[in-house]
Amino acid sequence: MNQSIRYELQKRKQNIERRLKNAAPSNDRGCPVIGRQRPHYEVARRTRATLHGGIAAAHQVVVQSGLIEGIDAGLEVLKQHRPYHESDHVLNIAYNALCGGATLDDIEHRRNDEAYLDAMGAAAIPDPTTAGDFCRRMTETEIGRLMDIINEARLRVWQRQGPEFTATTARIDADGSLVPTTGECKQGMGLSYKGLWGYHPLLVSLANTSEPLFIVNRSGNRPSSEGAAPYLDKAVALCRKAGFSDILLRGDTDFSQTEHLDGWTRAGVRFVFGYDATPNLKQWANCLPVAEYAELQRRAKRAFVEPDQRRERPRRVKEEIVRANGYKNIRLRSEDVAEFEYRPTACRQAYRMVVLRKNLSIERGEEVLFDDVRYFFYTTNDWDLAATQVVFEANDRCNQENLIEQLKNGVRALHAPVNTLDANWAYMVMVSLAWTIKAWMALLLPVTPRWRNQHETERDAWLRMEYRTFLAAVINVPAQVIRKGRRLVVRLLAWRPQLPVFFRLLDGL
Repeated sequence: MNQSIRYELQKRKQNIERRLKNAAPSNDRGCPVIGRQRPHYEVARRTRATLHGGIAAAHQVVVQSGLIEGIDAGLEVLKQHRPYHESDHVLNIAYNALCGGATLDDIEHRRNDEAYLDAMGAAAIPDPTTAGDFCRRMTETEIGRLMDIINEARLRVWQRQGPEFTATTARIDADGSLVPTTGECKQGMGLSYKGLWGYHPLLVSLANTSEPLFIVNRSGNRPSSEGAAPYLDKAVALCRKAGFSDILLRGDTDFSQTEHLDGWTRAGVRFVFGYDATPNLKQWANCLPVAEYAELQRRAKRAFVEPDQRRERPRRVKEEIVRANGYKNIRLRSEDVAEFEYRPTACRQAYRMVVLRKNLSIERGEEVLFDDVRYFFYTTNDWDLAATQVVFEANDRCNQENLIEQLKNGVRALHAPVNTLDANWAYMVMVSLAWTIKAWMALLLPVTPRWRNQHETERDAWLRMEYRTFLAAVINVPAQVIRKGRRLVVRLLAWRPQLPVFFRLLDGL
């Protein structure tokens, strides 16, 4: 970042801090701070500006990843290019989501934004109807090829990380999510166990960076784990190619596919899967000696050892209402953990079965009706992890629910706007690319030795940042776009707290 930009950012920061300081409670002006002055609107005659000033930087990240060349070389959907290529269609849908577009119709806003087109270096982009038609042209084979091309570009981004990136454990999570639809003519939809019509896509992701590696669309009546094993194998191969030596698969009870456990063990892949609490397992756990169980202490309880270090808990309003109205209430009294060897029917060797026993109290109002015990089981081939760590690994897998939430309601990738199963599958993959680009922008932030702690904290903040927050802080920054000679100048017109980090990304690119 050159000194003039650094000085201007600092000046903008001081200006906004001064304004906010003047609005302190002690400075009461005797009238509302929001004025009532009547605005006068005009149309700029020479200046072209767009709301999405950060999109040019995102596009540069895509260019450096080699994704554009990969799509055009490896994806053959169109017989003729008049004038758009496959990469134009894929990035058009992805960038629409990256600018905050919620539907295909929002592409029309980008299409009529001259400054946006200039920032993309494009004379025009496909309209919403053409984008939907491109989704319908995609077949299952081509969608699989598109995911492989994206993952090849992902490898190039990972290779730009330091050796410490692959020195850690690659944690691969898998889960399904229902995508309901009110349409009546969508091919491939089904009735889910919740009574909702729609689709049931599978998501395989890397927990280290919260990147979606594979999305597989299925009918709404299919189980979560159907077809998951081949894509888990593909994710393992991808991580091995990237240089990860230690790989851990995680999933809930639906993903404890016992016919594949031996193969993963022979391949040197660790796993922690939830396991159904079958009657024989509960009987086995109930017959374990009392000495085999150890109390499970959650991390928060270990953090605050001394009573004077604990924060005062706020009033539990919900529980007060439950007690006052005499509702049935289930309270957790304690948790204990134990383990034993167990060989599933489809396996040729025994595995470690960790059992979590939750001691519950069933209450109604102020009265305790009875005590209850519930068991949760986790199977793993890792014999070195402590039993408590196995439970924590299984609990940490639930962070994938946050990724699903962002893909569903942030990026809006897990939606079904088109009329066939494969077309909606293609749409999900292309829109999820917007979240992937966000992760790549974070991973490509340079880290200097002098400011390593600060830079790593900023990178992790971008990785974990919610999608809408990221758009407001990085992408949707008003900017003037100027094309002069062979130069493309994007002049930011507003200040954001994340702009110093943003310009550091540009220096790295």
